Parts: sequence; structure tokens; C-alpha cells
Amino acid sequence: MFKVKATLIRFAGDVERYPCHFGYEVGDEIVYDGENFIGRICLQIIPLLNKYVPPLYSVGPRYVNPFSYFPFFYSPLSTKDAGQKKYDGLGFKIVKEEIIEPKYHMANFKPPNAFKWPVHNKRDIERGCVGMCDDLRTAATFKFEAFDLCERGDAVPYFRKQMIILKKVIEKPGILADRILSDISKKHVDEIYPGLNPVLVEVLVEELEAIGFIEIRDSKVSATKMGEEKLSDFIAHLSDEEREALEI
Repeated sequence: MFKVKATLIRFAGDVERYPCHFGYEVGDEIVYDGENFIGRICLQIIPLLNKYVPPLYSVGPRYVNPFSYFPFFYSPLSTKDAGQKKYDGLGFKIVKEEIIEPKYHMANFKPPNAFKWPVHNKRDIERGCVGMCDDLRTAATFKFEAFDLCERGDAVPYFRKQMIILKKVIEKPGILADRILSDISKKHVDEIYPGLNPVLVEVLVEELEAIGFIEIRDSKVSATKMGEEKLSDFIAHLSDEEREALEI
């Protein structure tokens, strides 16, 4: 599980003429830490939080907006042309130019690289999670991202197992991924919730890699500097009793 952050990245509307009545400013953040939302939440963006926080909490940086697969975004602009129907089945003609609309035209709400000519040459349109409030006069636009492992709420037992795994990886850089389980004490494998098994270890290791705490090359696992710092910070906030219990 992952912590999720929503950051106000821009006002797509005319904020001078139609100011945000909630008082948001570019750079404002809302964080979901597994238990609480931290930050000021306008009623208008609750639907965005409901849309993006659950998948990012579950999938983390691996989550890709499904719209990024939509072939329409990678096509140029078009105009109706009945003579083309015998070719494309609908009757459209390619527009081989980029149309620049006035600053606050609705067409400017499209993904930045969509419908380009020449066509955008990377398959990265709309991969991130970006949404705006319903007041399109102001159009406060938020970017949603997973930025850390979650260590609160129902994620606590899994996060602690990940820290045990991370310690084993730091102790044995280059350890084979399928050998990690055998390096963990039987007590933490069989007796302490949620227990460990090859599938669960694979899931937890994958999350550690997704957030950047470990690297895996040729099935060999090594900790990153970020991972070392994360473990150090975690240990620093444990009681002596907890350190002994976790064997770290």
C-alpha cells in the first residue's frame, strides 16, 4: 500500500476573473497517509479524491491511467469529409496543422500532447492522474501520485514485513529474490501476522521496488540509498521492545 498526494499544479481557467473561493494556491497539497487526509479539502474535489486515491493507494507508481491506452489521443485533428467514408468507415479527413485556440477555450483542457501534428511520438499521453474541479471557470487542476509506502491504518503489518525484508536486503546486497524468504526467521514467517509465503514476499518486494527502495537486476536485489534511509528512519522511531520483536 502507498501514501497518496494530490498537488494543485495549475488553474486552467481564468483565476483573475473567477478566483478560487476556497483560497487554493498552486503548490497546495493533500496527503492520504492510510488513515487520514492531511490538508484542506474543498467539496468540489472530493470526487477526484474518490477516483484517484483508491487505485494509487493499492497500485502505487505502477498505476497507469487507462486513458493512456486510448488510440484517439495519438491521432491528429480531423474534419468531416464524406468522401473519406469509403476508406475509414466514418468520413473524416486528417488536419495536418496544429490549431491554437484562445487561452481559455475549452479545447485547451485536452491532454497537452494529444491530437498533435506532427503526431506526438511517445506513448505517454494521459499516463498520470490529473483532474480538475467542476468549476471550469477556474478549473483548479490537481496531480495525484503515490510517493511513499503507507505505514498507517491497515498497512502497518505489511509495512513492517517490508522493513524486515529491506533489512535482509541491506545485509546481503545482491541476494536472489527467491532467497529472501529463507533468510527471515521462522517466527516472522509462520507466527506473526500476516505471515510470509513466496507470493506475499513477491508482492511486498514489488512494492519496495516500485517506490524506489530497492533495485532488482537479473533477479538480484539490492537496496538503494533511499531504501537505506527509509529503514534507518523507521528503526529510529521504534522502541527497544519493538526492535527486539522485529529482529532489527
